Amino acid sequence: MLNELFGLQGKTALVTGGGTGIGAMIAKGLAGAGARVLICSRKGEVVEAMAAEINAAGLPGSAEAFVGDVGSEAGVEGIVSEVSKRTDSLNILVNNAGITWGTPLGKFPFKAWEKVMNVNVAGLFHLSQSLLPLLMKSGNASDPARIVNLGSVMGKRPMGDGAYSYAASKAAVHHLTEILAKELASHHVTVNALAPGPFQSNMTAFATASDEQAEAVGKDVPLGRIGAPSDAQGATIFLCSKAGAYVTGEIVPIDGGLHVVTSGNIFASAMG
Repeated sequence: MLNELFGLQGKTALVTGGGTGIGAMIAKGLAGAGARVLICSRKGEVVEAMAAEINAAGLPGSAEAFVGDVGSEAGVEGIVSEVSKRTDSLNILVNNAGITWGTPLGKFPFKAWEKVMNVNVAGLFHLSQSLLPLLMKSGNASDPARIVNLGSVMGKRPMGDGAYSYAASKAAVHHLTEILAKELASHHVTVNALAPGPFQSNMTAFATASDEQAEAVGKDVPLGRIGAPSDAQGATIFLCSKAGAYVTGEIVPIDGGLHVVTSGNIFASAMG
């Protein structure tokens, strides 16, 4: 029953930004569930190394790497062309590629908006739109094609101090996810998003690079730790497998409870 519910044998997936961080975690998880996983990023050597690592791990699935950049229209078209050369249908698209920019208020540059929004929002949307023919070809009522977007807890709650364009871009990703879920349901394509909290990645290396830093960050999370690879993998496999076939338009928090943190108990001082 577990394999029937969560197995991805025979499925083909694309993970953008799949060479490092949460993208690499997800790529490994999909391959572990049996999928053929295409991974791309701007840095060819990074995704090639990750594909080799996945293929050497003896997993039931496999990985293939190529260079791809979602930050421009030409880059998106290049990804679509490469995917089309490798498969005539696509079961799973994970829009993971993203960038951030952090600068204090008063010094935040104009260019930080265009660059971040181009990758995190425009690139995500244009790639999804361009790959719809391949996705719709693979989906049906009982087993739809899947799009999984990477949002952020920063797109749900005002926690992104100094990362204004990043936080706003992730809020846009959440809203786009809901719009596309509504529009694509009749075409047998589900669209959901993950909203991660802190995980170890290049993007969060300034705060999680060492185990000591990661432990310190984890103390501010209700569940007491930062995210582990299995947290991202399990949520993605659920959304992409038979287990998640009836779920669409959801923003799934994988943040240890950060999204429900508001403030301290207003009566705490009176209660000792």
